[in-house]
This record gives sequence, C-alpha cells and structure tokens, in this order.
Amino acid sequence: MRHQFLAGMAALTAVLAIATTSAQAFDESKYPDWSGAWRRITIPGVTGQPAYDPTKRLGKAQNAPLTPEAMAILEASIADQAKGGQGNFTGYGCVAFGMPLMMNAFYPQEYLITPETTYILVNHQDHGRRIFTDGRDWPNEMEPTYHGYSIGRWLDEDGDGRYDVLEVETRGPFKGPRVYDASGLPLHHDNQSVFKERIYLDKADPNILHDEITVIDHALTRPWTVDKRYRRNLEAQPVWPEYVCGEDNLHVHVGKENYFVSADGFLMPTRRDQAPPDSRYFKQTQR
Repeated sequence: MRHQFLAGMAALTAVLAIATTSAQAFDESKYPDWSGAWRRITIPGVTGQPAYDPTKRLGKAQNAPLTPEAMAILEASIADQAKGGQGNFTGYGCVAFGMPLMMNAFYPQEYLITPETTYILVNHQDHGRRIFTDGRDWPNEMEPTYHGYSIGRWLDEDGDGRYDVLEVETRGPFKGPRVYDASGLPLHHDNQSVFKERIYLDKADPNILHDEITVIDHALTRPWTVDKRYRRNLEAQPVWPEYVCGEDNLHVHVGKENYFVSADGFLMPTRRDQAPPDSRYFKQTQR
C-alpha cells in the first residue's frame, strides 16, 4: 500500500513539474501588451463603407495597383452596385470575408498571445485567426480556407529584451472569391495570394496598434502595402457585441441573381427590370 502511495505521489510530482515548467516557459514580460478591445481608427473626411486602405474612400479612389483585367472587374462591380446589385461583393450572403477583408475590424478585435500561437478574435463575418509562432514550417498539404495559413515570428527590434513586432506571412490555398472591401475590389480568382504583415504598437501611443499588410497577388501589378490602425478601448470592461450574419438577413441568392425579401414577406427585385427567379419546380396556380 505504501509503495502505491509513493508511486502516486511521484506521478503527481512529475505532472506538477511539467505544469510548472510550461507556466515558466511563458514569460509575459517578453511580449507586448496587446490586451483589450481594438477598434479600427476612422479618418476624418473619409466617409462611406470601411475601405481596405482606411485613408481613402472605396472603389477606384483606393488607387490599387490593379492589372487591367482586375480593374475591369472592379468597374463592373461598381456599375452593378449603382443599379442596386451587389457587384463582386459576396459578404451580403454571409460568406466569410477571409484575408484581407477580415482585418477591417468591423467589430472590436482581441489579441491573445501564447508562445506557440497568437490568436486574433474577429467575432464578425469571420471567427478569428491563428498565427503560429512555434517555429513550424509550412505544411506539405493544406485545406483551402478563407483566412489562409499564418506563420509568424516575434522580433525585438529596439533591443530592450521585449518583443515589439510580430512578423506574419499568410499563404493559401485560399477559398474564394475574396475581395478587399464592399466595393468588390478583387483579388485574383486563382486564390494564390500571399500576405505579409508587421503588427506592432505605435511608438508614440501604446493604445494604437498598427497592422501593415502587404498583398502579393496576381491581380496586382506590384505588391500593395497599407497600414491599418486600431485604437484600444480603455474601459476596464469593454462591451463585446454579438454578430450573427444570418439573423435578419433579407438577401436571397437564386442562381446568379440576388433578390430581397420585402417588409411584407414577398420576394422583390434589387435592380430595375430584374427578371424573377425560375420557378419551374413549383406548381403554377391558375388565375
């Protein structure tokens, strides 16, 4: 009996030792303080829906370095939206935004840092991201996702013994189509985008977080870099709103057409002279 007791105590001691070692491995003093709720910073005078480059308005005003083919897609999307359609934008149907649109911070973001993974909780059209910082290499095979696969590394650029920059690379294969913002500004349909990010606190204001995103994509003539900025909510207990995309979503997609459900519950067109959906599988009533 005594031997069983001693064996049990030895096993418990070993478990506690492992737990203590794991706890000691995460030294919070080595990592930056990114706690709290982070909202996107709006620029005075820049109105309308949040754009990919937050310093400019949607659409052609973004001055994205698009190829002629991609520019034609954008122009067609803008023209369709002017008539009441959705253009190249897919988010109205509750499809995940994916990278890079998911980083627009429509709702507050939260950053959770561990030695192996940094989690970004999005809580909007997308749930979140995992950025692996455990030294892993790229997998040989990856399932296509809207947010991609992210590997990061921490840097101490000012040499003070504390990390201040998280460098991230995100690769596909991606699911698509994906766009930059609600104008339908397109990424290439081959879904082979690469995103490189530098995430860091502002040196002058630790309550501002920068996410410098560089996009490498076949719909661009060159890499495109923007600086997304977020401000920390300083309330001790910030509010985390709930978002369920399907709730009260009145858009109905039939075939290649988008329709809308009216206040009285009937299907209605979204564009002038839009044809009704094909009702071949419904028995036609005689009038």
